[in-house]
Amino acid sequence: MSNGTEARLAELGVELPVAPAPAANYVPFVVVGDLAFVSGQISQNADGLITGKVGVDLTTEEGAAAARTCAISLLAQAKAACDGDLDRLVRVVKLTGFVNSGPDYTDQPKVVNGASDFLVEVLGDAGRHSRSAVSAGALPLGVAVEIEGIFQIRP
Repeated sequence: MSNGTEARLAELGVELPVAPAPAANYVPFVVVGDLAFVSGQISQNADGLITGKVGVDLTTEEGAAAARTCAISLLAQAKAACDGDLDRLVRVVKLTGFVNSGPDYTDQPKVVNGASDFLVEVLGDAGRHSRSAVSAGALPLGVAVEIEGIFQIRP
């Protein structure tokens, strides 16, 4: 999958960042058997953190774009969990998305679609996954979105 995945990322103009270091007392991923559990990745891009409440400060579309950045970081962490070899990535198993949103906002699934759609665009059927999309009254550093993931990898 690596050659295809790396080529697909290049086609999309996406360069995976160096896997972000943890911001507190945790590890970025844990591998158990053929599963890699990747810690929550926050919305950020080259300009810095993407902050604000979706439905208050950000539109649903802006929230989805923020979720896409989380998926890029998730793939970077999954690549690190595979010792840099995306050939070992079998599939995305599950995402859990947290959306910093206002009290009356109910389109969290549309926001997390930004991550889901990106992973399917890059990985095809191997990017299809189970998922939860939940509201959060606040997220670390005021970010708009945080997403964690479980990936199946070849040992």
